[in-house]
This record gives sequence, structure tokens and C-alpha cells, in this order.
Amino acid sequence: MIQSMTGYGKAEARLSAGKLTLEIRTLNGKSADITIKTPLLPKERELEVRSRLAAALTRGTIDLFATWEPAAGESGRSLNEPLLHGYFDEIKRISKDAGISIHPTADPLPSAVLMSALLRLPDVVEAKKSDVITEAEWPLVSAAVDKAIAAVNAFRDREGAVLYEDVTSRVHTILGFYDEIECLESERIDTVRARLRKNLDELAAKIDPSRFEQEMIFYLEKLDINEEKVRLREHCRYFLEIIASDPHPGKKLGFIIQEMGREINTTGSKANHAGIQKLVVRAKDELEKIREQSMNIL
Repeated sequence: MIQSMTGYGKAEARLSAGKLTLEIRTLNGKSADITIKTPLLPKERELEVRSRLAAALTRGTIDLFATWEPAAGESGRSLNEPLLHGYFDEIKRISKDAGISIHPTADPLPSAVLMSALLRLPDVVEAKKSDVITEAEWPLVSAAVDKAIAAVNAFRDREGAVLYEDVTSRVHTILGFYDEIECLESERIDTVRARLRKNLDELAAKIDPSRFEQEMIFYLEKLDINEEKVRLREHCRYFLEIIASDPHPGKKLGFIIQEMGREINTTGSKANHAGIQKLVVRAKDELEKIREQSMNIL
């Protein structure tokens, strides 16, 4: 069964100093575009994690996030005092230039408000990044990575089942339109023949019946859509075969859809019949929806 490129997985690792939560989110993409959006993983392990993500998830935009929750009694954050003093000195300088006093007064509120604002400035309060994951505890984190990947693949399987039902039903709908087109073909030929004869009658022109039939055959051959019908049905059959047998058919399906589009467009250009044109428009609409959905198939 096919997989969607959209997925989400989450897993936790219980470490001695606290809990590490890993999240993996994936979207569609032409290749494996992997981003590790956390400083918590050891640098020397990033290449290993990237390789495992690429091998297990194959393709798509893949983002790995990690959050840290310290255990009770552990301080998970630290104060960057040099940076805090730097911010405070800058505020004092700017306030002095503006003629604003920021010295403590009898009312402690202004000082409390200032301190609260300073603590919210970027990087003043930092998460402790050192010794969160020790070498001895890496196997626990590694197992969590595997669990998160498995959760992503389970999510992708569920989404893939929905995609499969949607696109295959639309392919069958297009085949149904071509069955209807086939039913209209004899009517189309009679309509073209009648229209040409009417035009000739209006011109009051004498015609050679045998020559007229020869010209009609030549004209109808130019409008013949039998080859387009055969090729379109073959492309649809191949589409259904590939999506049922190939675990990662996304790119192949894109090529098949292009060929299906060519046959539908040619059918429309040769139609010369209002009913067939309407069916061609509906087939194009279904194919466009298949194209949009197939862009998310792995």
C-alpha cells in the first residue's frame, strides 16, 4: 500500500536528568530534505540521525524537533548574566539620552516591571544544553528516534490509504467518461455528416456522391479518437497497476498523469461534439485532482 509524504510522530526518552521529547513532522518534497531543529542532540550523533531518517522516510521535507523537561529538583534553565547586564546597560544609556529615569523609587513596581521585561529578552534565560544526553544514555534516545520514525510511518500509512482510495476512484471515473464518449461517437459522426451536407445544400452545389463519401472518410479519419481512447485506457491501467504494486510510486505516477493529460487534451481537440467536450472537461477536472493528490504520494 502507498504512503503519504505527510506524517507526524512523537516519542519520549526518560533520562536521569529529565524527559526528552522527540517530534518528527514530514511534508511532501522531491527528495529527503532533513532539518534537525534542536541543539539538544549531540553534534557527533546528528549524521547518524540524518542517515536513519533518510533511510526510513525516503523522501519529503523532514523536520526533527526536541524539547527538554528537567526532572524534579533539576534546573533546566540558566541565566545569562553577562547578556542581562549588557541589555541593562544599553537601556540605561538610551533612557539617559531620552531623559527618562529608571532608578529604583519608593514604589518597587517599576523595577519589577523592568526586570520582567529584561528576562523576556532573547537568550537571557537559556535552556541548559550541556550534559542533557550523556553517551551512556544515548541508546535510550536512539530508541526514541526509532519510535518516532515508526509513528511517522504509521501516520503515513493511514494517509496513504485515504490517498489510494481517492485517486484510484478518480481514475475509474475517467474511464467511465471514456465509456460515455464511446457511446456518443456514432452520433458525432452522423452529426458531422449532416452538418457538411447541409452546408453543401445551402451552397446549392452539385456534388459527386462518391467523392463526397471519400472526403467524409478523410475528414472523419482526422477526427478519429480511437487511438486516444486506447492509449488513455492503457495509461489508466498502468496507473492502477503501479499504485497497487510499487511501495513508492509517486514519481512514476507523475509521469503517467502527464501522458493521461496528453490523451485527454487530444480527445478534446478532435471532439467536434458538445457532449464529448463536456465529458472531456470533466475528465480534465478529475485528472487535475489526481495530479494534486499524487504530489503527496511517496
